[in-house]
Amino acid sequence: MATRPRPRRNARTRSFRPIRFLLKLVFGLMLFSVLWVAVYRFVPPPFTFTMLGDVLSGRSVTKDWMPLSRIDPDMARAVIAAEDSKFCEHHGFDVDAIGAAMMRNAAGGHIIRGGSTISQQAAKNAFLWQGGGYFRKGIEAWFTVLIEAIWGKHRIMEVYLNIAETGIGTYGVNAGAQRYFKHDASRMSTIEAARIAAVLPLPKKRPGVAPTGYTRRYGNLILRRAGVVKREGMDACVR
Repeated sequence: MATRPRPRRNARTRSFRPIRFLLKLVFGLMLFSVLWVAVYRFVPPPFTFTMLGDVLSGRSVTKDWMPLSRIDPDMARAVIAAEDSKFCEHHGFDVDAIGAAMMRNAAGGHIIRGGSTISQQAAKNAFLWQGGGYFRKGIEAWFTVLIEAIWGKHRIMEVYLNIAETGIGTYGVNAGAQRYFKHDASRMSTIEAARIAAVLPLPKKRPGVAPTGYTRRYGNLILRRAGVVKREGMDACVR
């Protein structure tokens, strides 16, 4: 009896294989990212890509995790004043700040402003790398949505204050306070908190002790704004 020829596999089915693989890959990465964020809801991030960059450059890394409940409240007020005045109001993105930054950058100048919120910076610092353009920004937006949903404002501020770069090879405001002021972050003066906040945008170039020029002026501006943050309760979500 002659055997019936096996039907040829439909060419269209074969053409869908890469698409199915890509969808599975994307779903797997999304699931992994959700689990990663969920773990960091309770576990301090042990290492970051920025820290790895320091290690690969031959520098040592100094960090000293401190719970937000122990960090002087003036530190959170200072970074809200400096980085994100609407931190307690938005859900991860400040549309007005992003629009204003785009207008300033389009107008030109030497300082390029990104309009990133503290939530966006926490997402970038905890899970991603520096630079990377729009591709990294897109992934950063996804992680920002996740940490806003899973962590909440208190944890976002806690992680940000503990992994933000505060000097060359120095991470977190507690390590920064010990480096610059010889005491931990549980007892900071308002001016000390403002000076660390002034260092955050360019931690490898701005001095935390005896700042001069723009860094000094910026620190004094943050100090005044932090007073407004305190008076108007703009830090209520982290207290």
